[in-house]
Amino acid sequence: MMSWHKPLICVAPMMDWTTRHCRFFLRQFSPHALLYTEMINAHAILRGDAARLLRHSPEEHPLAIQLGGSEPALLAAAARIAADAGYVEVNLNCGCPSDRVAAGAFGACLMQQPQLVAECVAAMKQAVRLPVTVKYRVGVVDRQSRGEQGAQQAALDFDAADAERLEAFTRAIVAAGVDGLIVHARKAVLGGLSPHENRTVPPLRIEEVAALRARYPQMPLVINGGFRTREAVAAALRQFDGVMIGREAYHRPMLLAELHGLLYPDAAPAAALEAILAAMREYTRREVAQGTPMTAITRHMLGLLAGRPGAKALRQVLSEDVRHGLDPTEVFGNALALVSASA
Repeated sequence: MMSWHKPLICVAPMMDWTTRHCRFFLRQFSPHALLYTEMINAHAILRGDAARLLRHSPEEHPLAIQLGGSEPALLAAAARIAADAGYVEVNLNCGCPSDRVAAGAFGACLMQQPQLVAECVAAMKQAVRLPVTVKYRVGVVDRQSRGEQGAQQAALDFDAADAERLEAFTRAIVAAGVDGLIVHARKAVLGGLSPHENRTVPPLRIEEVAALRARYPQMPLVINGGFRTREAVAAALRQFDGVMIGREAYHRPMLLAELHGLLYPDAAPAAALEAILAAMREYTRREVAQGTPMTAITRHMLGLLAGRPGAKALRQVLSEDVRHGLDPTEVFGNALALVSASA
């Protein structure tokens, strides 16, 4: 049972960024894009405040959850709770290279254990009727086992052994019944590279994701990594079922509106900037009345005018006016005035 509608545009799960407030904001730019939560630890859902972790607004849908974990039974239990909470897809994180994530025995390090990941997928598939997907990389490099120089070279290279490991991992999760693949077209380096370096030092390997596409033509496959323009996304959609956009969607959310116009030319256009700010004003009023700090919302909106006149002034309004204690009506009134003036 697959929730993906081709062509698919989705926004990557990003720690500390794709919060429920960010997702409500991004939804204003595209009614069809599939949004993902931040990675949520399966342990935290089962043993923590699940209601807080899984809270979301109906307006965020379609919305998928990304889980972190490596224990099949715990992931299955967390997936059941997520399904009951209304998410439309469960995704397993096998791509994050963060040291903190690796220390918890999940993320990109799981690519070294394809059979374990297959067991996790099978357990979640048995537990829920939702689509179960996996987000992973074209490869993983363990700096500790290779040494610094060896790891640096391995991050840049892609040889026959790398191709076989990628194929073995994919084969295992496909055999386990995975419903869709989301592949970041870069290797992940465990240890020694910052998260930013892991997004820039290992080169993009679009051709390796294309090779997976050729080997598994019936398996829905979304490509991730380095997509920043409407043209690049359009080109990728001629080859893959979908494109996952990460930081560009966060820093320049109008890209989502541009893609909506490109892919759905006969549909109603994305909301105007004034309408987006009006919607966010009402959302912020509700949230602040319930105790949410306004900065928890406005910090995700700083890219609203990215690349357009008035961008710097709007960032100042959405950050400094909030710090100075203005209420939502005043903050968004000033923001609306700026947007109208810059139109």
